[in-house]
Amino acid sequence: MRLLARMRRGALTAALLAATLTGSLMTGCTAGGGSGGGTFDDGRGQTQEPSQGPTDGNHATPRGGSVLAVKIDNVRAARPQTGLDAADVVYAEQVEGGLSRLMAVYASKFPKVIGPVRSARESDLELLRQFDEPTLAFSGAQHKLLPLIDKAPLHARTPGKVSGAFYRGTDKPAPHNLYLRPGQLLGSAPGSAALTTGFHFGAAPAGGSPETSRTVRFPAARFTFTWSGSRQRWLVDMDGTPTVTTEGTTVAPATVVVQYVKVHQSQFHDFLGNNTPYTETVGSGTAKVLRDGRVFNANWARPGATDGTEFTTTDGAPMNFAQGQVWVVFAKA
Repeated sequence: MRLLARMRRGALTAALLAATLTGSLMTGCTAGGGSGGGTFDDGRGQTQEPSQGPTDGNHATPRGGSVLAVKIDNVRAARPQTGLDAADVVYAEQVEGGLSRLMAVYASKFPKVIGPVRSARESDLELLRQFDEPTLAFSGAQHKLLPLIDKAPLHARTPGKVSGAFYRGTDKPAPHNLYLRPGQLLGSAPGSAALTTGFHFGAAPAGGSPETSRTVRFPAARFTFTWSGSRQRWLVDMDGTPTVTTEGTTVAPATVVVQYVKVHQSQFHDFLGNNTPYTETVGSGTAKVLRDGRVFNANWARPGATDGTEFTTTDGAPMNFAQGQVWVVFAKA
């Protein structure tokens, strides 16, 4: 049934690629409308809107059941973020210069505002194929990536196409101040059934080892997850700073997955010549799963791009996650 649904998808129209540069290295290029609906270019490269043809289905309102994926800025100048605590799943990936960026996926509920919104990467197209007709909100696109985006089975949404759903805030300098009102983009959330990730939720398996803190390092970024017994959640720390939203809410997932994957060079570079890493999420490998103050050794498998990712214990049983938000950090194997 999922295969038939995917065959009905329209072609993609929007764009991806850029990164950030604050103080030192933040890479890429972005495009996005302010509250007046204009286009913003941070000066680090040319941006374009995707092509739009008479048969292009990606500019129509997507049918019900579409999860919303938002590419969220994650350099220091972009923090604190807004609406991050409401995501069902948060993916953390490496980008140019060894920095990090987030992909927040929403299905159960939409917050009023999400951001700051930035550009995405080529590997996000593979990551999002596990969802049925996902909607991707992001800030702009590098023109060399457009042919791949045009072929991707998702609904691309940028400020140039849906300007009323995006606006420029005054709390941060551009390009770290583009925000999305998801209710104006999709209306209501599709519900948790749209999360075709392959994740299993339930009681923790036997075994595991006590774990109070786990740090994952990228070349120029790091994530630390600290167990809070009183909250029964993992407190997120990024680059040495506790992760708290603009509303003052502490971001605290119930489950954290450190998924070891292949990360290699892509065909794209930023304006400084730094190669854009490509994160492979199809295949198999090992993982560390943090839940209930313990760490479990696990294996992961995603046979094809249209499949969800199955996590299993070392003896082959399903690796259950705790109910609540899930963070997946893609670490280099």
